[in-house]
Amino acid sequence: MDRMLVVVFDTENEAYEGKNALLQLDSEGSIAVFAYAVVAKNADGTATVKQGDDSGPLGTLVGTSLGSLIGLLGGPAGLAIGATVGLLAGSTADLNNARIGGDFIDDVTKELLPGKFAVLAEVQEDWTTPVDIRMEAINGTVFRRALSDVKHTVDEEEIATMKADLAQMKAENAQARADRKAKLQEKISQLESKIQARLEKAKERRHAAELQAKAKVEALKAKAAALKSKAIETHV
Repeated sequence: MDRMLVVVFDTENEAYEGKNALLQLDSEGSIAVFAYAVVAKNADGTATVKQGDDSGPLGTLVGTSLGSLIGLLGGPAGLAIGATVGLLAGSTADLNNARIGGDFIDDVTKELLPGKFAVLAEVQEDWTTPVDIRMEAINGTVFRRALSDVKHTVDEEEIATMKADLAQMKAENAQARADRKAKLQEKISQLESKIQARLEKAKERRHAAELQAKAKVEALKAKAAALKSKAIETHV
């Protein structure tokens, strides 16, 4: 099952131990880590990405579920190491792209207080015990949530309402006096541009989701092949 993991620690050293433990579990085949980041919560409520995984199977974290989660927790949209920005919680687009519920964000933010650190990871995890045991041993508090299917209904609904507004404006423009037509036409042009931009954004999100899904499949295939090869070598 694809899950989002957030493990909160009191110290930076513990957070890095937690990250290393996750990667060790990945190499052992207990879980599959698709992407991760180590985040520090600052005194002013912002967050700083201390370490990220741009070399993993998903590549850059920008546009991924993990990247959106970092943004919702107060991290930088660009995810540059060491960058810091303010809290973005409440962004519907980010919440949908993160593919988790708002209650999960609330639970994490109650524990991830200023001065604390967290390891965030998008993983495949068939059972929870391996991660829980390793994280508890280094004083980590684990939060996990299964990732929902990628949904495009929000994009479709917003575009539909914008198109309805556009149709009404065009109907008004057809009956408007000459002195009103110029202003209505300007609004129509602006709304048409917004609709086109939203359509392009929705298309990009679908394409990104497809690429990420394929990358995960390939990563799991490679991991299975590596574990099989290792098992064969062990028994030779």
